[in-house]
Amino acid sequence: MISAYNLGALFDPELGGDNLALIDCRNWETPREYSHRELDDLGNACARGLLQRGLVRGDAVGILSANRAEYLIAYLGILRAGMTAVPISYRFPNELIDFVLGDSSVKHLFCDGQRRNAFNADLPVTNFDSADYEALLDPGPFEAVRPDDTDVAMVLYTSGSSGRPKGVPLTQNGHLWALRGRMANWPLNHHRLLIAAPLYHMNALCTCLFGHAASTSTVLLPEFDSRHYLKAIARFKCSWITSVPTMLAMAFMEEDLVNSLDLSSVSIVRMGSAPVSPKLWQRVEEIFPGANIMNGYGTTEAGPMVFGATGGKPVPPMSVGRKVAEVDVKLIDEDGNEADQGVCWQRTPANTLGYLNLPDKSAEVITADGWYDSGDVFRRDAEGNYYFVGRDDDMFVCGGENIYPGQVEGILVGHEGVEQSCVVPVPDDIKGEKPIAFVVRSFGSTVTEDEVKQHALANAPAFQHPRMVIFMDELPLAGPGKIDRKGLEAQGREIWQAKEAKT
Repeated sequence: MISAYNLGALFDPELGGDNLALIDCRNWETPREYSHRELDDLGNACARGLLQRGLVRGDAVGILSANRAEYLIAYLGILRAGMTAVPISYRFPNELIDFVLGDSSVKHLFCDGQRRNAFNADLPVTNFDSADYEALLDPGPFEAVRPDDTDVAMVLYTSGSSGRPKGVPLTQNGHLWALRGRMANWPLNHHRLLIAAPLYHMNALCTCLFGHAASTSTVLLPEFDSRHYLKAIARFKCSWITSVPTMLAMAFMEEDLVNSLDLSSVSIVRMGSAPVSPKLWQRVEEIFPGANIMNGYGTTEAGPMVFGATGGKPVPPMSVGRKVAEVDVKLIDEDGNEADQGVCWQRTPANTLGYLNLPDKSAEVITADGWYDSGDVFRRDAEGNYYFVGRDDDMFVCGGENIYPGQVEGILVGHEGVEQSCVVPVPDDIKGEKPIAFVVRSFGSTVTEDEVKQHALANAPAFQHPRMVIFMDELPLAGPGKIDRKGLEAQGREIWQAKEAKT
């Protein structure tokens, strides 16, 4: 159990000391290594430097960069000084980056050289790739600020796939609680973690903090690259890998590396932030035999600790686990009643108190007594295991039948010739909406549109089968390794309408 009181000050000198903490693979040929003590010293230097620049407790400080050691150091320094970190997606267009900077009232911005001109806001900037960064650091001891119950550690922004992104303020104490829960089996310092998802997303950021607090070593890739991801496992003997399921699916398509590299070091696989298909689960089992595999779940608004391997029983394949202690969960069906399948409402110590500057939107999904409506649909079995079904707002109705795209996608990838799929609705005068599918073939596959349709008809209710199949070399991504469902829906409607116009 960690004794830290500040989320930015997690160094344990007895456990971590001068042991290897971070392998920064920004330069793949010559990675830079940092010890736990070195990261701690640099975090202190960053906190002191920010205060010398005139920033004060409570000020917001942005970070706009690809993954790198300086990103983590800046984050640690910001929190130690009692300030609020605002990690920003570098995938946002310039206009949205400027919006985030203004919406969160950022007073100072850390960025890398590549993103130096990705915004127009007039504010002080520290460029990781210039002399600015070294000039800001002020080496020396520093006592981290003791946060109160409402002190905000960070504001994370949603992807903004439908409209502008929403800022989610998250407290220091709430995420210290989540971190302690994730370290229930501590110490874990014999592991080596691999992180390739972006640090502006909770999945990667919380895992990076977890590795630092557990005094283990972490391999950090600047961004996800399917070949570097597999090569990093073999090169650095990573034992604990984390990913969005889409990332693993893409990596497994690199057949030459999967077959030639030694991946036997992997003993723990944690997936999260998106659904996992049975086919992908089976592939993970085949490629990492004997590994402990689990499908994690968390939201920006309620944190990463909702479900887990509680109760001393194994978690069934595909399940996200059982409700953890100190968390309240209820599934609400279409009639507003609690049921064994429905939208998951959550109440955790890590819950946000509401969206930044959006009181009306906050009131739509967060109740006065702290419940958060996630919009994620789950089912619960008789043993209390929870399974992700799909997004409530992804669900569409075909002839009076509810279709959750994730369920149909799971059927489609069950075909040996299908590697990935994304099911979206198109308008229909009689049915209301009908499903079509974007499909990536498996390596060497020549599966046809009719074969995909017949597979769906043979393995699922007829109303779920895709009325059109569009083959792609790869599915476009939006956010941290998630499929760009909204973009494909718009593309699918155009293709469907063009087809209808010809008939």
